[in-house]
Amino acid sequence: MFDRVTVLVAVNDGKQPSGTTAARAREIRGLLPAGWENVAVAAWHGLTVDYCRRNGCGVIIRGVRNPADCVHEHELAAMNAALGVTTLLVPSRPELVTMSSTAVRALRPQG
Repeated sequence: MFDRVTVLVAVNDGKQPSGTTAARAREIRGLLPAGWENVAVAAWHGLTVDYCRRNGCGVIIRGVRNPADCVHEHELAAMNAALGVTTLLVPSRPELVTMSSTAVRALRPQG
């Protein structure tokens, strides 16, 4: 669908991340398969739309797991559109509908 994708690691004041934004971006970058030169990972503090404007990104891709996510994501998409950036909502695979960043952190080995 896209020639280039940027995974944006952003700050969400309502969550308790497992590390700094920069450290989380480095970890994600390290998990990308070799040869994925068209995928970048960036850390960002601020509105996602501002990142998109500064870096020429025309579309924000957001995942939707359930009806509650859908309502929330539609609200964000409307705000992004009002600010000039399109949002593409992508439904999650059925086996991932219960997955969340909190669940992923709980599954990670402590150490």
